[in-house]
Amino acid sequence: MPDKTCTDPVFTTSDPDGGWSDGGYYVHNNMWNQDEAGPETLHACAHDNWYVDSTQPDSTSVKTYPNVHKDINNLDGAPLSNYSTITSTFAGRGPATGIYDVAYDIWLNGVGQQPGVTELMVWTENHNQVPSGEKVATYTAGGVTYDVWANGSGYLAFVAQSTQYSGAIDIKAMIDWSVGRGYIPPNPTVNQLGYGIEFCSTGGVPARFTVSDFSVTMN
Repeated sequence: MPDKTCTDPVFTTSDPDGGWSDGGYYVHNNMWNQDEAGPETLHACAHDNWYVDSTQPDSTSVKTYPNVHKDINNLDGAPLSNYSTITSTFAGRGPATGIYDVAYDIWLNGVGQQPGVTELMVWTENHNQVPSGEKVATYTAGGVTYDVWANGSGYLAFVAQSTQYSGAIDIKAMIDWSVGRGYIPPNPTVNQLGYGIEFCSTGGVPARFTVSDFSVTMN
């Protein structure tokens, strides 16, 4: 993991929908399940240098997804065929307590839970969490093997078999493979690419997630 620590934040928010734009990216507190979520505060020095302190109750539902993301054409997206390369670097570390996954969240053919939208996740760290659906395949790239889960309703999760605190992923290769297997319709639009942590539980005590690298290359 790069030697980078956010010691003097330029942005801090405890707002459930609070966020900050930096360098073409958006850092978002994203406490989307507010009815169940406990308090959470995000501190950012840069889009690739931030941390969040979160206190979540002891239950299994996802409460929050603090993340950094890149929006494509203001979320309208662009066809996958426009790109020969979509890659990303990351470095992040969960608190190693409670229930959570550190993951990419990639939205295709739209953003959100509308019909026809695909949510493709890449879990780089998993602590006691289980994806939606069932395991349907394995996928190996960059020396990492992933269990691939699908629920048949537009959700795919590539779950790394070993924890990856930092590294790089070839997002286009994962999408192409998924299209080839019939999990994603051909030539989807690419609408948003994010990386963060899905907090389910911290056991009711404060826990910290840190990010020290994130970039997306698309051409």
